[in-house]
Amino acid sequence: MPVHSSAIVDPRARIHESADVGPFCVIGPEVQIGPGTRLMAHVYVEGPTWIGEENIFFPYSSLGVASQDLKYKGERAETRIGSRNKIREFVTIHRGTEGGGLLTRLGDENLLMAYVHVAHDVYLGSHCVLANGVTLGGHAIVGDWAVIGAFTGVHQFCRIGRHAMIGGYSVLTQDVAPYSMTVSPREVKVFGVNKTGLERRGFSSHSIDHLHKAFRLLGSDKLNTSQAIEKIRAEITGCPEVDELLDFFASSERGVIK
Repeated sequence: MPVHSSAIVDPRARIHESADVGPFCVIGPEVQIGPGTRLMAHVYVEGPTWIGEENIFFPYSSLGVASQDLKYKGERAETRIGSRNKIREFVTIHRGTEGGGLLTRLGDENLLMAYVHVAHDVYLGSHCVLANGVTLGGHAIVGDWAVIGAFTGVHQFCRIGRHAMIGGYSVLTQDVAPYSMTVSPREVKVFGVNKTGLERRGFSSHSIDHLHKAFRLLGSDKLNTSQAIEKIRAEITGCPEVDELLDFFASSERGVIK
C-alpha cells in the first residue's frame, strides 16, 4: 500500500494494499478504503466512512466530516461512497444525522466538480455530474444520471428525478421531475424533456415521444396538475417512463416544478 511519509493514517483505518494515499492526507479511525482508490494529496477523511474501488479524490476534498446541522449532537453516523467516483478539489461530503437515517450515501461513477457540497443524509445515485459549486441541502435525493449545472442550490428534502438536467445557477426549492430539463434564471420552469440525454442513453423514440406528450399536458394552461395526470393516464399507456413520471408527481410532498 503506497502511503506517503507525510500522510497521517490512524492504525484503526482499513486501507486496501492497492490503494494510494498521497502527501499530507489525514485518515481517521473507522475509515475503510477499497482497492485502487487514490487520495492525491491533502485529503481529509473522518470515520465511520466506507469508500469503494477505483475512486480518485483530488486535493483538499473532505469526506465524512460532521454535519453543519445545528441539531447534530455528535451521534454516530456514517458516510458511504461507491466505486469509480471522481471527487474534485475542495468537495465536502458530510456524514448523516439521527434525523435523516444516520447515513450520507453516494453511488458509483459520479463526477463531483470543484467546490461541490454534499450535506448530511443526502442520497446521490450513480452516473451523476455535479458541476462546480453545486450545493445539495440536507436530506436531498438525486436520482441516477442527473446532471446539475454550476452553482445550483438544492433545498433540503428536495428530490431530483433520474435523467434530469438542471441549468446552472438554478435555485431549487421543489422536486425536479425525472427526464426533464429545468432551469431557474429568475423563475423555475421546466423547458421540456431531456431529449438529447435520453437519446444518448438508448431510450427509444417511442418513450421520448410519450414523455414529450406528457410534459405538454402537464404544462397546459387549460389543465391543473390533477386534470393533466388524469388525461395522461387515459391517453398514454404501456410506457414505463411515463408511469415513473406520474408516480414521481404522486409521491411528491413539496410539489413538482412544471
